[in-house]
Amino acid sequence: MNNEIGILLESGTNELEIVEFEVNNNKYGINVIKVKEIIQPLPVTFVPHAHEHIEGIIQLRGEVLPVINMSKVLGIPSIESRSTDKYIVTEFNKQKAVFHVQNVSRIHRISWNDIEKPSDMYQGGNSQIIGVVKRDEQMILLLDFEKIVVNINPQSGIHVGQIKKLGKRERSSKKIVVAEDSALLRKLIGDTLAEAGYENVEFFEDGQAGLHYLESLAEETIHIEERVQIVITDIEMPQMDGHHFTKRIKEHPVLNKLPVVIFSSLITDDLRHKGERVGANAQVSKPEIAELVMKIDKLIL
Repeated sequence: MNNEIGILLESGTNELEIVEFEVNNNKYGINVIKVKEIIQPLPVTFVPHAHEHIEGIIQLRGEVLPVINMSKVLGIPSIESRSTDKYIVTEFNKQKAVFHVQNVSRIHRISWNDIEKPSDMYQGGNSQIIGVVKRDEQMILLLDFEKIVVNINPQSGIHVGQIKKLGKRERSSKKIVVAEDSALLRKLIGDTLAEAGYENVEFFEDGQAGLHYLESLAEETIHIEERVQIVITDIEMPQMDGHHFTKRIKEHPVLNKLPVVIFSSLITDDLRHKGERVGANAQVSKPEIAELVMKIDKLIL
């Protein structure tokens, strides 16, 4: 595969491109937007007492980057290095990391509507799976790379402590709608917004469920801003992603009054234009929860 990763240029189409890769003959996927490049393995420097999933560090164009062993992350028995091994260099949550996989095959362009949310029955409480893509007779599992990194470095996640610095606040009369597919992040966001005084929060697992709720409110009143004051959305969600969700809100004759903030690990200088094109009022990179709260304050108070 060419090292140059193509990126879906359109915004709000509810589509994504995924890089298909293998770990011990099992097929997985990562959003192309997270991928900076795919390279051949480089010499790794061992780091004493590092997390068990960290192979070590490499130097890539002057940057020192951690190498994460995906076999260990997924609990798959490690195998000998092969000629097909690749390093996937990524950037999300304002940090870079390298993921060691056994093979990278191709890129698929698919709709979020075609991605099934994993069942609680088989994924378990600590699963890294965020979606299942069916391709012919095979399945590609989309992995939660943010969770993988937070498990290695908990300090890179969302923390209520960031909000306490803002001081005591009273915001309980303000209604917030949040679309976020991760149960863990829904709880963390709920806890931190409550700490910030925003206790009236309605959560939805994806943009489609959030949109149905908002459209039902719009049928009852043209003054939607009296029922909901702001919408917060992730980008990567099965059924309907955050960009398409934002676009549908901004194109709706009643809902377009609502401010929308995109809160995602995919907010980078290179990709910020995607949110701007669909009309987002603000964009905040995870895990900057204090910045998110200040954006909410500015937009609705």
